[in-house]
Amino acid sequence: MKTTAILFALLGSALLSAQEVQPAEAANRYLSVKHEARLAMSSGVDYLKSQQQDEGHWGKAELPAFTALALTAALRDPGYDHSQETPEWIEKGFDYLRAKQQEDGGIYETGLATYNTSTSIMAFLALGKEEDESRILKARAFLIGQQTDWGNKGETDDQFDGGIGYGGSYDHSDLSNTYMALEAIYHSRELAEDSANGNQPKLNWDAALTFISRCQNLTETNDLDYASDDADNKGGFIYFPGQSKAGEQEIGDDRVALRSYGSMSYAGLLSLIYAELPKDDPRLVAVMDWLGRNFTLEENPGMGLQGLYYYYQAIAKSLSAAGVEMLELEGDKTVDWRKELATTILTKQREDGSWANENSRWMENDPVLVTAYTVMALAQLDAVM
Repeated sequence: MKTTAILFALLGSALLSAQEVQPAEAANRYLSVKHEARLAMSSGVDYLKSQQQDEGHWGKAELPAFTALALTAALRDPGYDHSQETPEWIEKGFDYLRAKQQEDGGIYETGLATYNTSTSIMAFLALGKEEDESRILKARAFLIGQQTDWGNKGETDDQFDGGIGYGGSYDHSDLSNTYMALEAIYHSRELAEDSANGNQPKLNWDAALTFISRCQNLTETNDLDYASDDADNKGGFIYFPGQSKAGEQEIGDDRVALRSYGSMSYAGLLSLIYAELPKDDPRLVAVMDWLGRNFTLEENPGMGLQGLYYYYQAIAKSLSAAGVEMLELEGDKTVDWRKELATTILTKQREDGSWANENSRWMENDPVLVTAYTVMALAQLDAVM
């Protein structure tokens, strides 16, 4: 596995290269913030290194995702030298992940199999060692096997069909797990398509796109009754068909809409990109319009401070992948989202190099988790500034 190719796939755009997104003559406007961001990332990685447990993992031993995210953050730091031998502390973390792979191919311990496996695949891809290729493919096959088909086989007659959930006892697919699984499946596609690795299982991308569409407030492409084209929610995404973590909104005439919200709308955008839709597809057009109408870095729109750093990372990844230079807002305005996001993140770093959310929802009060999210977001921004 060629490390440079893998890193480009992970840090570059799924649609456009960083050079195409960013004109060379405009690069100077990012010099200062890019320098600050690199210092911040280095400090963040130092913090993560200091938090590694003796056994090699980060956070709870039964949650490999924390370790996978910390390792991915360290490997994506522009200051990490991939030409040198892997540092002992990095290798120790990967030894822990390797030991967590189950017979079914998943990388998990007792639960949250999709989340743990998806993040672990991304970590192994960032490491880029040939010895882990079979491990990645087994984990990838596990994720594909998690795709839901609960109605008539081969038909998307159940609202959750085509999506992917947490696994185990969870009785629904959701957009967050689907987006993370699609990310791991998409970025490992070249490895799966290599004839040297034999025939590999394939995701049903058509079914996945149906599920993604059913999470979007857009009646043109969502065939479920809940979808709404009201002015506030049209084009945005919710958690899964029939449920929004942002709740409901009255829209008149005794009708309610499931409220679209920020983090899932960026996750929805990225999922549509992984499905390789053309830029003029109505789903992409509609979500970009919603994002422009609701752009803010003060909160996760619709959720307040809940999931704020997940939201920041989703912005960095999805707008980079979409090739967005200046995000179009209402009233013919635009925003340099890269500079604004990087600057906002930098102001929130703590003295010890970490970041943490004052809101504890989804474990974002844990500085290991949030620091990993944030270093990865800054690394993505570094690649397109």
